[in-house]
Amino acid sequence: MARRLPRKDVVIIGLGWTGSILALELSRTGLDVVAIERGPWRDTATDFNIGTAADELRYAVRHDIFLRPKQETLTMRNNSSQTALPIRKWGSFLPGNGVGGAGVHWNGQTWRFLPDDFRIRSHMIERYGAGILPESNHIQDWPISYEELEPYYDKFEYVAGISGKAGNIKGEIQTGGNPFEGARARDYPTPPMTQGHAQDLFGRAATGLGLHPFPRPSANISVAYTNPYGCSMAPCTYCGFCERFGCANYSKASPQTCVLPALIREPTFEARTECEVTKVNLSNDGKMATGVTYVDADGQLWEQPADLVLVCAYSLFNVRLLLLSGIGKPYDHAKDEGVVGRNYAYQTGSGSTAYFEDAKFNPFAAAGSLGVALDDFNSDNFDHGAQGFVGGASITSAHTNGRPILYHPTPPGTPSWGGAWKIAVRDTYQRVTNVSAQGSVMSYRNNYLDLDPTYKDPLGRPLLRMTFDYQDNERRMANWMAERCDEIAKAMGAKATQVNRLTGPWSVVPYQSTHNTGGAIMGRDPKTSVLNRYLQSWDVANVFVMGASAFPQNAGYNPTGTVGALTFWACEAILKYLKSPGSLVQP
Repeated sequence: MARRLPRKDVVIIGLGWTGSILALELSRTGLDVVAIERGPWRDTATDFNIGTAADELRYAVRHDIFLRPKQETLTMRNNSSQTALPIRKWGSFLPGNGVGGAGVHWNGQTWRFLPDDFRIRSHMIERYGAGILPESNHIQDWPISYEELEPYYDKFEYVAGISGKAGNIKGEIQTGGNPFEGARARDYPTPPMTQGHAQDLFGRAATGLGLHPFPRPSANISVAYTNPYGCSMAPCTYCGFCERFGCANYSKASPQTCVLPALIREPTFEARTECEVTKVNLSNDGKMATGVTYVDADGQLWEQPADLVLVCAYSLFNVRLLLLSGIGKPYDHAKDEGVVGRNYAYQTGSGSTAYFEDAKFNPFAAAGSLGVALDDFNSDNFDHGAQGFVGGASITSAHTNGRPILYHPTPPGTPSWGGAWKIAVRDTYQRVTNVSAQGSVMSYRNNYLDLDPTYKDPLGRPLLRMTFDYQDNERRMANWMAERCDEIAKAMGAKATQVNRLTGPWSVVPYQSTHNTGGAIMGRDPKTSVLNRYLQSWDVANVFVMGASAFPQNAGYNPTGTVGALTFWACEAILKYLKSPGSLVQP
């Protein structure tokens, strides 16, 4: 039996980027806010101290700050004819655990989606005809435009202190920036990072090929900065311990550096850690949320009544919680009906590894978003007509790390161990770099999330089941991008290159990207979306769902910048809702 607690104005599920931003913004209006977080409290000074933070074995290998499969996992399969099996060790993606969520261990690559990404279905049909769309696709236009979201991109970038160079300010193309980006109101809050030798070679080679390189926007900031919340950050030291690590130097934007120092000062805010929400409670008619039920570290069940429920967990777990709570109609793949679990998508990766005769790239002098990129082949910035695919990729030269345990590149044909391997590691370490393409993934009928009929968690609840594989469209796109990467690598002066194509079925084993999107998407029609344009549930008006689970499909970028922008967009709508409760959009 759950013990009932006093009512709160707002209950927030998860205290990562989206949960912490909403908690601060709503607490500042005087609302009584409680955030319930499954993992532990994490603080820079105590958890990521400079003396212990750079521990590759602890964090990168043993996954100290990641979710443990015994806490929650999911089952996976490539298609509906297979039997899904549980993921017993995270590999392809790495969900965070604890306050800050994946915002603690991310690399810091902070992009705005391009204007065409928000109306990709309409745009592609208008330019190429409906025949260009892949078979069995669920591609949808977003219910919001880039122009509407731009002020909220700006707000998130200034909270996070993003380092970069604008390419388009109020319609004026800026030298040195990304000429393909949508118009922005002002430049980034801090200047670009200092690039390395490989990035300089990439920039010159790309320019010589008629392409348009620019410094990648980075949440590893270049100079000291104080954000609008009064949180101060220090300049990046290029230590190479970003992804899989918390930042000891206060240089990587995260909830810990950018939001929590202000949030914990709010008298109407409370955080409850090591407590897992098991369901969102509904009224008898199912049209309103009455609060949540959660279990604490001692196994005690609690009921937390609230007037407003904000679902701010990681994207996959947002979807599972909606399914377990009975919010929205579950997606039925066989009938192609329902919405919760529909439009799951991911990210492609391909490129070229470049080996040089005489170079010193110093890969250890690195940062998670250090890099030079180009968008000539992203979105619809190039002619898709002859290519036979939809989507694109950002192409980048970057070094995120050169750490001793996991980073030891060797040429093809090198033995996997022994004296010859050691010699190859020694001779290759300074002389290899990559040109990489991070590509979009469209949404399809065949890729979806639902509840597993067999496997359950320790509380007896069904695990989330993932059915996903790359489709022919994504394979063609990623492999075409790999050829473009190889052309650039050769122009950089590489003595040899290795083209890295997307082959075989998607596997959960090797790490690829923690960019899981969709499953609780926003849209214009409740028959094909879970949320309206303000991230409000179509079915339960006082439930809002944040995060990349709202994406109708994924673009050729990291999702965090768009997740942050949508959070500020939704926050403004939530404040309007509180003044006049009810659906903000009539279906």
